[in-house]
Amino acid sequence: MSKQGSSFKDALQNVFATSAILIAFIVAYLLFVNIMGNPVNFEGGNPKGQPLEGNYLGIVFKGGYIVPILMTCVLTLFIFIIERAITLTRAKGKGRLNTFVSNLQGLLAADKIEEAMDACDQQKGSLANVMKAGLVRYRDLQKDKELEKDQKILSIQKTFEEATALELPMLSKNMVMFSTLASISVLIGLIGTVLGMIRAFAALAQSGAPDALQLASGISEALVNTAFGITGSTLAIIAFNYFSTTIDGYTFKIDEAGFSLTQNFAASLRAS
Repeated sequence: MSKQGSSFKDALQNVFATSAILIAFIVAYLLFVNIMGNPVNFEGGNPKGQPLEGNYLGIVFKGGYIVPILMTCVLTLFIFIIERAITLTRAKGKGRLNTFVSNLQGLLAADKIEEAMDACDQQKGSLANVMKAGLVRYRDLQKDKELEKDQKILSIQKTFEEATALELPMLSKNMVMFSTLASISVLIGLIGTVLGMIRAFAALAQSGAPDALQLASGISEALVNTAFGITGSTLAIIAFNYFSTTIDGYTFKIDEAGFSLTQNFAASLRAS
């Protein structure tokens, strides 16, 4: 991959991330104002009043203007979950990876290199891309009469490393968003919690009877923000762990298939 092509892909990735956050914020704000803040959710049709009993939309609205930020975090999380799911599904290719690796090992054992290349073209995944690069080099080295055996083995290993290095960034990109959202969701929720408790204690600190409405609003704000923050963080951690495990599985399969091809090549050199 050229440096210019890599820079262009990085720029597209940054545009996607920025656009995803902006779209999520706009959607979250519109939902907060028009849906959750709808007067029908409140007693007397007044959003400044108490929510109707059992009306969770009104209760969430009482969480204050930190809530749209937390909703933005959750919506952004879902956008990147969808993006990662699509990308990793494409990286997996067609069929089961275990079956594909077994078929390749059988074809290599029979020295059917061209058939193995065709199988890679049909599979169309990251593993297939790496194996295709290794198989092309495999066939070229079989015809090479100048390099020593050790040099040929090192050459095919280097080919695998370079091909793998091109595939791994696609597999792991945007993963940092999950760890970031897991952290900031809790922190933003904590800010909302503190602001809600400040409002609640301000109501208690008034002379005479406490302002029950302000006290209830403050407690509601604190609890809603806490709930949103914890929910966003939990979902982000689950998504990060799931996709990390999936990527590790793909990487293991790539290493396994590359090792099999290298061992097969070394065996064929010893036999010749």
